[in-house]
Amino acid sequence: MTAAHALVTGGEWLLIALVMAGAVPQVAASWQFLLVAAHFRRYHGNACRPVFPRLAVVVPAWNEGAVIGSSIDRLLAADYPPERLRVYVVDDASTDETPEVVKAKEAQYPGQVVHLRRERGGQGKAHTLNHGLAVILGEEWMEALLITDADVIFEPACLRTMASHLADPEIGAVSAYIREGSRPGNYLTRFIGYEYITAQAAARRGQNVLGAVACLAGGAQLHSRANLVALGGQIDTSSLAEDTFTTIETQLRGRRVLFEPHAACWAEEPGSMRALWKQRLRWARGNVQVTRRYRRLWFRPSRAHRLGGVSFGVFWFCLFLQPAFMITSSAALLTLYFAGAAQAWAAFRVLWILSAVSYLFITGFALLIDPPTGRRTWPQALLFPGLVNLAIIAYTCLPRVWRDGVHWIASEVHVSLTHLAWGTPVVYAWLAASMAVAYLAKVIEARRYGRLLSPALVYVAGYGALLCACALAAYFKELKGAEQKWDKTEKTGKVKIPT
Repeated sequence: MTAAHALVTGGEWLLIALVMAGAVPQVAASWQFLLVAAHFRRYHGNACRPVFPRLAVVVPAWNEGAVIGSSIDRLLAADYPPERLRVYVVDDASTDETPEVVKAKEAQYPGQVVHLRRERGGQGKAHTLNHGLAVILGEEWMEALLITDADVIFEPACLRTMASHLADPEIGAVSAYIREGSRPGNYLTRFIGYEYITAQAAARRGQNVLGAVACLAGGAQLHSRANLVALGGQIDTSSLAEDTFTTIETQLRGRRVLFEPHAACWAEEPGSMRALWKQRLRWARGNVQVTRRYRRLWFRPSRAHRLGGVSFGVFWFCLFLQPAFMITSSAALLTLYFAGAAQAWAAFRVLWILSAVSYLFITGFALLIDPPTGRRTWPQALLFPGLVNLAIIAYTCLPRVWRDGVHWIASEVHVSLTHLAWGTPVVYAWLAASMAVAYLAKVIEARRYGRLLSPALVYVAGYGALLCACALAAYFKELKGAEQKWDKTEKTGKVKIPT
């Protein structure tokens, strides 16, 4: 074998490896889901007991007049001793009826509702929370603190279930399971509902098994007083991911963080592409900031915590770098194709067969782990990867059946297949191209006919591709040093707990 031939062979193997990298995030997600099988062994419930610490609920609120009243009512109707429960609403210089609504609730529930007003607002959720924490920690009454959002509706047993974990002094914080509660909702909120099964009900159970949790739910996190004091009595204000920073810092200081799957609450999620993009761009930029801030943590195991473990690092970076994996995989596949490498088709087929197996496992698992949500969102679950991805999966898993079908259709409509030769590079590039199509869905939503075309493009490209496009945009925002602006998602009071 000549040196030149060996070099080409080595280069081809490198390209094949880069193609296979496109399946790594799905394989890693499958591994995280498999860990859930051991959750019953690692579930902290055996160490729980009924405890009712004096619980302060802090609610940051800016122009939340449409939702804050009912949220307060539902909080105070919780299955929790009323004398041990107070709600502090931090009014972030609201310009709507929020102050009047909260003051009316303050009169309706004397001693249980406290209205705190910030005259200078608009600095973001963390600053608003810190205003409330300064007041609450300045008093001796509070023994545990719940951070929530103005639109979140808690099921009656949720607070009691979360608080039972604080019987163990090693537990610093507990996160509830936030479910999408917009009713009647639309295709986008149903995609989010299914996404929350995968990202919370399943993935966070897997993180419980690892003993390392990535993020407390921003709208449903319970902290012990000792944990808040250890964190300096303040929430991080330097990033757009204050909840993730709080989660990691809690664990770095030696306390555990838990996800409680049986403590459920409901929240209103974005029903438009514009609102979803705004929310997820903030989350994705926050993840970039977290990754950079804790660069010395990743893949460095420690006896004090498990955040540096290999599995946790793989889960974090497979999600964080998924857009890069998609682009690299498509670029490597196209390079093999245009170089005339015989391995291009084999690499392509293995990539998509792995994706097919992961898709079937994750989708089936998710629909079973939360059946009520699954019954409402199963069409979005099946179409989560997008119609083109599903067609490619069918093509790679059953190539002969696919080819016979295409030939039959072509003969029926009298189309020559020679005109479809351009389709091969398009299909090979689809992983990367799907993000562009998903981004186009966001761009055209506000244009003429956008309300019809935008959902169609999401179903074609896939909701997952939309999230990846948003993450890619976050990379560029951070590289450009764009302003860190807290864009609040507008709430309209559409949350309803299914009966």
